[in-house]
Amino acid sequence: MINITTRSLIKAAKIYSMVFSPFYAPFWAFVWLFLFSHLRLSPWSYKLYVLITVLMFTIVIPRITINIFRRINKWTHWQLSHREHRSTPYFITIVSYIACVMIFMNQNQAQFMRGILIATLVSGLTCAVLNIWWKISTHMAGMGGLLGAIIAFGYLFYFNPLPMMCVLLFMSGLMGTSRMALRQHSLSQVIIGFFIGLVYALIFILIGW
Repeated sequence: MINITTRSLIKAAKIYSMVFSPFYAPFWAFVWLFLFSHLRLSPWSYKLYVLITVLMFTIVIPRITINIFRRINKWTHWQLSHREHRSTPYFITIVSYIACVMIFMNQNQAQFMRGILIATLVSGLTCAVLNIWWKISTHMAGMGGLLGAIIAFGYLFYFNPLPMMCVLLFMSGLMGTSRMALRQHSLSQVIIGFFIGLVYALIFILIGW
């Protein structure tokens, strides 16, 4: 019974980590903007264009490229998660984010929209540098970034972010528990990763408003 329960918990932790991958954090932030802020009044063509652009440069392109890199090196997903193998995936993701930020800047998109991408980019750069010595949790950086984005949006658009904050804090707790259950990170790596995402989201989404 204990072994079955343990295997079930490990499987649940893997699924949760995959569903709420840090790749998806910026996309979910934009979905929230288009559903609950004044941007919901924007034309559907504009919303679809932004979402597809973000989807391509923050999820599709990095994941396909990283998967090709993994297959070339004949690594499993588990081997790719090792600290010494994470530099190239970080580099691929960062380059893709830079391309997306440049597109948004060239189109003069709103500062807070560019801020979502810049916050994620700087968070990724910080995690990449720390990864040289320490395997920081990018999953928790993504969760912290989402929480920071909700807090920043509450300030910018004058709504009460507390209910969504409670949901995200609960989800963040589940994520941190999942990453430790999978033995991917220690408690300190989980906590610091979360605060890296949180602080950068607050800073870069609010700057220039």
